[in-house]
Amino acid sequence: MTSRDNQPKIAVLIPCLNEELTIGKVIQDFQQHLPEAEIYVFDNNCTDRTPNIAREAGAIVVEEKRPGKGNVVSAMFRKIEADYYIMVDGDDTYPAEYAQQLLAPLFSGDADMTVATRLSEYTEESFRPLHVFGNNLVRFLVNWIFHSNLNDVMSGYRGFTQEFVKTVPTLSPGFEIETELTIRALDYGMTISEFTVPYRERPEGSESKLHTYRDGYRVLSQIVSIAKAYKPFTFFGSLGLFFGFIGFLTGVEVIVDFLEDDYVNKVPTAILSSGCMLLSFGSFGVGIVLNTISYRFKELRRMLQSISRSQ
Repeated sequence: MTSRDNQPKIAVLIPCLNEELTIGKVIQDFQQHLPEAEIYVFDNNCTDRTPNIAREAGAIVVEEKRPGKGNVVSAMFRKIEADYYIMVDGDDTYPAEYAQQLLAPLFSGDADMTVATRLSEYTEESFRPLHVFGNNLVRFLVNWIFHSNLNDVMSGYRGFTQEFVKTVPTLSPGFEIETELTIRALDYGMTISEFTVPYRERPEGSESKLHTYRDGYRVLSQIVSIAKAYKPFTFFGSLGLFFGFIGFLTGVEVIVDFLEDDYVNKVPTAILSSGCMLLSFGSFGVGIVLNTISYRFKELRRMLQSISRSQ
């Protein structure tokens, strides 16, 4: 898909919930630094003047009634047709002057998704310490599970190719969507390119929609769910090691007791040890079976992608 002058069509996608203080500036900044792009503001049940301000500033406003950022992102990917996409929050914390840098690896074919990382240039007011800790924890878990070396898995400032947007499914309803996008890209074998941008403070009067503990729990739950589905041997193997370790520790005490007087005096401990060892072997078995099934699904998906590209 290209525009009439044979230039690639670029869409800037802005999910919004009550951002009347900042949305006008965000749109104007992207019009200045990326004038060839069409700007779409997705109204996620705003109760303020965000949609009106967005229209007045020249953006196309699309309504999405299902609450939650993940639902909005899913709607954006489904409804908007373009060659390349930029997703950015409407709170004016991400600088529009980096938009060309976000698109460059996509244009050259060096990346399927680009991410503007925030964990190097920020202030305590723009990024609270607990949020930094949570981001680093999630990043560590994702890098460990998928053997990657990413710097920010939760950034809301990203670029995508059309292939990524139209082939990678998104299921998360809320703010954990950024983590899911990263995990999906890693699992699908797609290339992620990162670069650092300054993360600005929200202007006075603009309130964050994040809830530290609730959203952190949802992100971790999403990681566990996807790891279980896409890295089953890692997930169930870890459970197997845990139960095996507990079973070994408790079993040693039972064996020593039996060797001393040829009788098992600590029956509850023996039952606990036996149960843990059974759970350990069972977890490893489930992990092996599900890993084999997952591998076969990946083969099938790659084959279908190859067929689709050749047509």
